[in-house]
Amino acid sequence: MPVLADDCLPYKFIPRVVLSTPVWTKEVVQPLKEMDLFHGNVIATMTDNYEIVADITNIEDGFCVSLKAVYADVGYSNFLVQIDIRHVPDTCSYNAVLSHEDEHIRTYLSVIDDYKKELQNSIFSAADSIMPIFVRSSDDIDAAINELNAELQAHPDLILVKQKIKAAEEIRNKKIDQMDTGESLKKCFM
Repeated sequence: MPVLADDCLPYKFIPRVVLSTPVWTKEVVQPLKEMDLFHGNVIATMTDNYEIVADITNIEDGFCVSLKAVYADVGYSNFLVQIDIRHVPDTCSYNAVLSHEDEHIRTYLSVIDDYKKELQNSIFSAADSIMPIFVRSSDDIDAAINELNAELQAHPDLILVKQKIKAAEEIRNKKIDQMDTGESLKKCFM
């Protein structure tokens, strides 16, 4: 009797999910081209890596490849702060713009902190929904693991939480800009 994909169902695991955030760095640059004198810019690099641990069980005609654990590293790994070249480093105006941009960095980091539990839950939900894959040859095991990873990352729960994170970033960053009266920078030009 041939082995069917359903024969792998007994090998499904309740996945272990470990979520970490990357260690981040900040680089401050001054582009050669003039920018807005009163506003800098922060470019945030989001890291979104998922390492799958699979269980490989040898059955009659092949192997069952099951998702056993997910090690997720999600968050910001790098912030590039741009400040107009007309602000001389370590001057009042440079420091005022840098301080404002640091608020944006704190905002990005707070969003990840605030969504950590929801992110953890969505990764678990996605991982738990993935059924084991049957492959006939050991040569196909790596492709099956890649398929498990692709399924995980394409899961609606995971996509939705990442959209919520992006929306929260935008809302909070706009709020920072709306609340900034520019007073600290104006004092530098008096």
